[in-house]
Amino acid sequence: MTKAIIFDMDGTLFQTNLILEPALAATFDVLRDKGLWQEDTPIEKYREIMGVPLPVVWETLCPMHSLAIREESNSLFHVKLIEQIRNGKGALYPNAEQTLAALAEHYKLYIASNGQKEYLQAIVDTYQLERFIKGTYSIQSIASGHKSDLVRKVIVENGIQQGAVIGDRSSDIQAAHDNQLLSIGVRFDFAQETELQRADIVIDDLKDLLQVQLA
Repeated sequence: MTKAIIFDMDGTLFQTNLILEPALAATFDVLRDKGLWQEDTPIEKYREIMGVPLPVVWETLCPMHSLAIREESNSLFHVKLIEQIRNGKGALYPNAEQTLAALAEHYKLYIASNGQKEYLQAIVDTYQLERFIKGTYSIQSIASGHKSDLVRKVIVENGIQQGAVIGDRSSDIQAAHDNQLLSIGVRFDFAQETELQRADIVIDDLKDLLQVQLA
């Protein structure tokens, strides 16, 4: 029987909060240079909505901008995020590497994330996650844009019969339930208690996964 654990990336394995604000500030610096923004960088407004999908971020931060400019801003933001990652400004969560190494001895490990391919690959490369992870799946590979469908793709392509989805948001928990997998919520930076209540198990440290039985 093929057993696997499917991880979310942002706010689950990777401390995205460490790079979001610097990348946002750099993005708005460019927008100012292009004459597309005159005010201060809306950091406070951004903090209020951290963790929401990126299209919603740009709708909220730049409501007067056209869709084309928002998309351009989002692309630029990703460039700045990747720069932050490659410059060593981010970090994995405590005990991530040790936990992944231990789990990889018994399970196949995958990543299923709402992040874009280049962004995810930058994290995988920087922290050499290919040592543990069998495959990294981006939401870009799914036409529907739904996490449940992305997790289903991981299951089908790898013949997974039993396992768990680890994540910090409701979409991760729902993806587990929709695919008859165990849902494990992580109480990290972007997590919401009301969303975590729907998880089968909630942990406060990645090393706690070593105590979970998937059988």
